Amino acid sequence: MMDKKTILENGLLEQYLLGELDVKESEQIERILSSDTELKAYFDQLEEDFETLGFENTITPPALVKSNLLNAINSASNDTKTVELKPNSNSKFYLGIAASIAALFMIGSFWMYNQLNTVKQQLQTVENEKTELNTTIESLNEELKNKNSLYAAIAHPETEKYVLTGNDISPDTKVISYVNHSTKSVVINTERLPDLDADHDYQMWADVEGEMINMGVISKDKKLMAMNYIDHSESLNITIEPAGGNDHPTVERLVTNVYLR
Repeated sequence: MMDKKTILENGLLEQYLLGELDVKESEQIERILSSDTELKAYFDQLEEDFETLGFENTITPPALVKSNLLNAINSASNDTKTVELKPNSNSKFYLGIAASIAALFMIGSFWMYNQLNTVKQQLQTVENEKTELNTTIESLNEELKNKNSLYAAIAHPETEKYVLTGNDISPDTKVISYVNHSTKSVVINTERLPDLDADHDYQMWADVEGEMINMGVISKDKKLMAMNYIDHSESLNITIEPAGGNDHPTVERLVTNVYLR
């Protein structure tokens, strides 16, 4: 019989969100969610975290080169002209014709030279944009790899969820943390962490036997991020520090903390 304890210990909510359960299991999950408000609140937060990761994975490729090269080639083929010559015994006439043809040939050669340079420039533009696109794809692949690792950390059956609520210094603060001692990972959701000015950053600390150990500076532009896992942590703590972080926590600027089980 499926119950709340079984669902949490086996990561069934995460599997339900990812579509990995069969129809019968999904129906049982839905029935329990409709009657258990605490479990439903946990599920809603989990669904929101997954959705945040999805929205951050937007891909916008650069504009591609259009048909300038083909247009230039087509224009060149349409500019050919035919000159009709009439026989004449006057040698000066033929010399004039020869000079005109030579002039036309020189003009045509100059035009072809300019067109060739234009084509070379367009080909170089294509090569540059191809290089830029490859760089963008590599960057997006790396970003996708990182986000998949965050998904895996949150969905892991042994991951524990902790809520860090704000104190009098920052009453609106609320940070969700996902801690897994078996995989040694910590993922936090900072969506409800109030904004700071450019001169300050939030920094996370682990309390190990009374010593505060740095877990990393919290990024201003990421809603979900991985922090450093510290062995034997007794609590998680967040302080406001100078931009870039600090060697030691500013205790009087502690905004939230939570004790680990």
